[in-house]
Amino acid sequence: MQAGDKRKFGRIDIDVTAIAFGTAPIGNIFSEIDEETSDGMIQHAWNAGVRYFDTAPYYGNGLSELRTGHSLRWKNRDQFVLSSKVGRVLKPKKRSEINFAPWVNAAANEATFDYSYDGTMRAFEDSLQRLALERMDICFIHDIDVFTRGADQPEVFKAAMDGCWKALAKLRDEGVVKAIGVGVNEWQVCHEALKQRDLDCFLLAGRYTLLEQEALDVFLPLCQERNAAVVVGGGFNSGILATGAVEGAKYNYTPAPAEIMKRVAGIEAVCREHNVPLPAAAMQFVVAHPAIPSFIAGTRTVEQLRKNLDWFTHPIPVEFWADLKKRGLLREDAPTPAR
Repeated sequence: MQAGDKRKFGRIDIDVTAIAFGTAPIGNIFSEIDEETSDGMIQHAWNAGVRYFDTAPYYGNGLSELRTGHSLRWKNRDQFVLSSKVGRVLKPKKRSEINFAPWVNAAANEATFDYSYDGTMRAFEDSLQRLALERMDICFIHDIDVFTRGADQPEVFKAAMDGCWKALAKLRDEGVVKAIGVGVNEWQVCHEALKQRDLDCFLLAGRYTLLEQEALDVFLPLCQERNAAVVVGGGFNSGILATGAVEGAKYNYTPAPAEIMKRVAGIEAVCREHNVPLPAAAMQFVVAHPAIPSFIAGTRTVEQLRKNLDWFTHPIPVEFWADLKKRGLLREDAPTPAR
């Protein structure tokens, strides 16, 4: 499989590339990336055949959208797919009064949660203004999960299923956007949203990976039944499936617990036997599922991006996947690449 291979986006008349460019890093998450590096990564991804780009108002308080639009502005708009998100409204504010965490030197905006109909319409229009592009193709309702909203999640979810849903469904009916969905960190939230609303797609961060396959129980089968597309971000579980079980390895943004370290070490042993880089296995496993057309990868340097592209095309023998299943390191019912 090549990064630029086109794949059908569920039931929607869109083709996305098997690798998508994730733009949270160019929103300056945790540390700053300069303008030249940001643009260089997007141009390198484009030259490698990547044609799906995902952004959000939250990433850098608008900085990611500004940079994404700048780098794509003179591309043929019909040659790439763009997704962004709603659920937060940005308002200009003095830098000295903004708590930017986890962003560093982000745009001078403050982000406020807003899942109302009017807030969704404003957020959508504001995103197009920051991007300076005539449309986005896919729009996700962002961060209505327990990971982000904690005890308020049930109330937030209900508000989004009413306000955001009504606004995005109207925009879809009018042809302003082609696909609408939910982007969160928990497959259970996606599953409940799909049961309640006529959604086209989901962005699931970190919950269907080489380490975690619980989404195979009910969520991914329902997606197949409804022909809803799922794009996966956080496919390295925030680090450990890229670095391996090394000291300080991160899992879900915190130091990996002992049981996760042990499981990854077991996967790494099989990788060594078959001469397969662990990150290559992590990336290629995800897009083997028929409901998952694209893997969203965020990188901080052109070199990291180049490595991702190399890993995505690294040959992996079918025996590798069979050995993982034989040793109880991968679910028996998990789809794996044919070659």
